[in-house]
Amino acid sequence: MARVKGGTVTHARHKKVTDQAKGYYGRRKNTFKVAAQAVDKANQYATRDRKNRKRNFRALWIQRINAAVRMYDPELTYSRFINGLALAGIEVDRKVLADLAVHEPEAFIAIAAQAKAALPAAA
Repeated sequence: MARVKGGTVTHARHKKVTDQAKGYYGRRKNTFKVAAQAVDKANQYATRDRKNRKRNFRALWIQRINAAVRMYDPELTYSRFINGLALAGIEVDRKVLADLAVHEPEAFIAIAAQAKAALPAAA
């Protein structure tokens, strides 16, 4: 009985890795051992950065909301605005607030006015 060699399976596995390494520089794109390391590291970065992207977007939304609140009333801060929203019973997330601030300034100003009215008078 003939000996079975795993050439086709190994070739397919190597090809899968080198296809994922397409566009990399130097031996990282065509030498299996180096390409496998590069692809593994790239996947680690991708996994980590999916979490970081959520953090970055939340920070961007907060900056946009803060800028819009300051344009509405220079005395009103982001944290007091968010507190006013909670006191007014307005449950709109930061993503939507930031989008309103950029694309629908009138609607955002109406929300900001309600949030400011719900705040207790400054002592």
